[in-house]
Amino acid sequence: MKVILQKDVKNLGKKGAIVEVAEGYGRNFLIPRGLAVEASAGNVRQIEQLKKVEEAKSARELEQAQELGKKLAGKTLQIKAKVGGAGKLFGSITNQELADRIKEQFAVDIDRRKIDLKEPIKSLGSYSVTARIHPEVHVTFNVEVIEE
Repeated sequence: MKVILQKDVKNLGKKGAIVEVAEGYGRNFLIPRGLAVEASAGNVRQIEQLKKVEEAKSARELEQAQELGKKLAGKTLQIKAKVGGAGKLFGSITNQELADRIKEQFAVDIDRRKIDLKEPIKSLGSYSVTARIHPEVHVTFNVEVIEE
């Protein structure tokens, strides 16, 4: 019996895959639990249509991420901070603060979790920071911390 998986099923396949299963397994386990539907011609066309829509959506998201990357690539973000002795900052500069400053200075909205900062910035200087905007788009920009 051929079925179309509605969800990922361990040791069987991913969502949207058409797989051959035993008649009893399909009718008594997969279909009643909503894990699969029978692979009729109509259901196959519907799955193909959904795949096309998802591909178009992912292509659109990639294009938007590349546009954001172009706006941010190679730019220098200046941050003013209060400084104590020996160039040490009072507090530190975190991902959230970087995301806020990027939005202010470049009008680019990036989620703080997508900014790859190994540890918070705690002293004056210039730093190279990477933003993972999309799984395929990584942008490096500079952060310059100056005295307030």
